[in-house]
Amino acid sequence: MTLTLYNTLTRRLEPFETVEPGKVKMYYCGVTVYDYCHLGHARACIVWDVVRRYLQFIGYEVRYVQNFTDIDDKILKRACLEHSSMEAVADRFIKAYFEDMARLNIKEADEYPRATHTMNGIQRLIHELENKGFAYPSQGDVYYAIKQFSEYGKLSGRKLEDLQAGASGRVDTEDAEYQRKRDKDDFALWKAAKPGEPAWDSPWGKGRPGWHIECSAMVRDRLGDTIDIHAGGEDLVFPHHENEIAQSEAVTGKPLARYWMHNGMVKVDGEKMSKSLGNFTTIRDLLDRGVDPMAVRLLVLQAQYRTPIDFTNEAIADKTNAWHTLKEGLLFGYQHGKQLGWELGTGELGAPSGDKGQWGLGTGEISVPNAYIERFQEAVNENFNFPGGLTVLFELAKQLEREGNILVHQGKTETPVDELKIQWQTLVTLAGVLGLEAKIEAQTPVNDGLSDAEIEDLIQQRQAARKARNFAEGDRIRNELQAQGITLIDNPNGTRWHRN
Repeated sequence: MTLTLYNTLTRRLEPFETVEPGKVKMYYCGVTVYDYCHLGHARACIVWDVVRRYLQFIGYEVRYVQNFTDIDDKILKRACLEHSSMEAVADRFIKAYFEDMARLNIKEADEYPRATHTMNGIQRLIHELENKGFAYPSQGDVYYAIKQFSEYGKLSGRKLEDLQAGASGRVDTEDAEYQRKRDKDDFALWKAAKPGEPAWDSPWGKGRPGWHIECSAMVRDRLGDTIDIHAGGEDLVFPHHENEIAQSEAVTGKPLARYWMHNGMVKVDGEKMSKSLGNFTTIRDLLDRGVDPMAVRLLVLQAQYRTPIDFTNEAIADKTNAWHTLKEGLLFGYQHGKQLGWELGTGELGAPSGDKGQWGLGTGEISVPNAYIERFQEAVNENFNFPGGLTVLFELAKQLEREGNILVHQGKTETPVDELKIQWQTLVTLAGVLGLEAKIEAQTPVNDGLSDAEIEDLIQQRQAARKARNFAEGDRIRNELQAQGITLIDNPNGTRWHRN
């Protein structure tokens, strides 16, 4: 089974072949840290988190880098409004980012470079562009001359002449920046310092970098000239990723990335999310309202990653119900394992891919061949078809739910115990690949809990009361047992019980 993925650059599905066999260098254009992360960030971070997890699951060694844009006009504006500093605002929202992502069960990247920590690499790249004739200084600014890069527009499909035609009537010829450019479509690599703004020394005078050059420098510094996957939202295709290609490839003469991947956008109740429409929802607002983070992950993963998705109350309710089904399957071993003779540890279900969980299961340790894993991989290998992979998980979860009901009411399962354990282990493993993990609720031990003999005695008392048609006393005993975590199941052969 060969992994294929859609490459924005070539506009087609391609087999996945890395620069270095067995290793993946992956870069995701992260957030600009001037506010709390919103639903659009949630979608992108979940998608690329699972892409990384899946690549690890199928055996790749992945180095995953995600940047923080920590200098930007929006950050400076917020710092001004709060009578704070750019660094203080960035630090606060980087901290909030990690809090929000942890709640969504998103694994941390291997590295989080910040633009302000990459000034040497940024200035070095600008200097090389200038030496090669792709950049020019102008009154303290430095601009990229896009006409010098003959392949400009190859990612977005836009032609330079179309950009120039589209700009007709939109360019303010009196604008100071326009006056400093040789061509109106050139973009800033370095911006001269403005009063009251942070600035760094440079060969062109004090100033700060443009947005696009930051990512080019961070990719090069952390991962090298050519990486395997460059990821981000589809809104970054133009101009950000287009400009990254122009900057990086003009200097190195090598492809910046072998595969460009972009996730679709998010709407809220059919409308584009915006503060002006009043439908701007942050991750923490959503989760603080009681929405289960796993329901959010399901909403994201049950849509093809390149298509738009719509966050609605109905969609969240539907995915919450779907999560309950999966959760029941994931908890199966801990609810019924003792009765089935399984020895299990305690703690959280769903260890990260590649690690051994509390049940002693690691990647590749499930009996092979495993039809469920093969079907899961067959689906996901087609351009990260996570909805297709989830179909396998739901099938397993429903089978386990059915077997659990049979076990509770009949004291045995229809499926052989060893086969059932493999099904459960498979479900937990594949759910972990998708970052879907159920936590076992901590229970406080009761020192004076009923012994088995005491439970049996109460059941006998209840049966005697019911035989005497004293149903109120029978119900009282059932309720007393239920309050102490004992569930009774009546059937034609008598009454069975189990501890919850």
